[in-house]
Amino acid sequence: MNTQNVPLPAWIEVGLIPILNIVMALFFAGLIMFAIGVNPVEAVEIMLFGAFGYDEAIGYTLYYTTNFIFTGLAVAVAFHASLFNIGGEGQAYIGGLGVGLVFLLLDAYLPPLLLIPIGIAAAGLFGAAWAFIPAWLQAYRGSHIVITTIMFNFIAASLMVYLLVNVLIAPGSMSPETREFDAAAWLPQMHEVFTWFGLSIARTPLNLSLVWALICCLFVWIYIWRTRWGYALRTAGYSESAAIYAGIKPRKVIVSAMCLSGALAGFVAVNEIMGVHHRVLLNFTAGYGFTGIAVSLMGRNHPIGIIFASLLFGVLYQGGAELAFEIPKISREMVVAIQGLIILFSGALALMLRPWVVRLYLLVRPLDSEPST
Repeated sequence: MNTQNVPLPAWIEVGLIPILNIVMALFFAGLIMFAIGVNPVEAVEIMLFGAFGYDEAIGYTLYYTTNFIFTGLAVAVAFHASLFNIGGEGQAYIGGLGVGLVFLLLDAYLPPLLLIPIGIAAAGLFGAAWAFIPAWLQAYRGSHIVITTIMFNFIAASLMVYLLVNVLIAPGSMSPETREFDAAAWLPQMHEVFTWFGLSIARTPLNLSLVWALICCLFVWIYIWRTRWGYALRTAGYSESAAIYAGIKPRKVIVSAMCLSGALAGFVAVNEIMGVHHRVLLNFTAGYGFTGIAVSLMGRNHPIGIIFASLLFGVLYQGGAELAFEIPKISREMVVAIQGLIILFSGALALMLRPWVVRLYLLVRPLDSEPST
């Protein structure tokens, strides 16, 4: 039986199948651990405790989760327009440049109520501007978006090295980074926010950018599924000829979708530069842009799915560090291998289990019944 085109309810397509893929990935990761003499059950317990067992661990987990939400949303928006944005890393990098330039010029003159919104806007605008060039080349010159966005990652990295070493470096500093911004430009961290309400939690990098990430999720959902611009984006992504017939201009859709995608990736700088480092430094993106591709695929390019996929990768980052510390046999590289297995099963092998799920579903519900969504 050909199960490829059999429709499934949304809770199976977006929820159950990704969970099964994760279970498969963890199963094979458990076999690897068992082969080197590590109890997989004990390893999972240590990882979960390292991610959620105490308030400091939760803070770090949600801090990583915030970055993955931004980059996952960036990939998802472009994907709905049938664009594969591989340039989230570079767009986040240039977003940090925008934040740095604004704060270096204005942090001594403006209060936090003005500085912080300007910094967020600068991160989005610079990320969007860096995505605009590959988008324009794709729309008006036929260049492939995958190739140009990959190359723009390298250009962004080289540009940042040059600027931080030769132009923006703090006077007298031996490290390629800017001076520290004035405290007025710092995004409040969560342990500070909790003290406003008389509560106390451990000091972690978690800051108010998590709230901004959740707001962006809501915005993306409204934009893509509740506005005419989102309808045009999805129509052009499904069928360019149908979009043209409907009066939609695919070139404009490509440019607008990529600019929005770049702005979302640029918001990584809100978390890293405004919330944590308080200065621009090299490699602050730390691969979040590339991991966002897996986050988006695992979350089926939907904001809710992206939140849960981001949380999973936050658990892997924070819990994996705890695991590598507690069990010497499990190195940091093995934790990366576990992440790779999850990416493999959630990305390249995402539909491997779907035929069996379809057959099981058809045993319960006849083919001619309409699935609920």
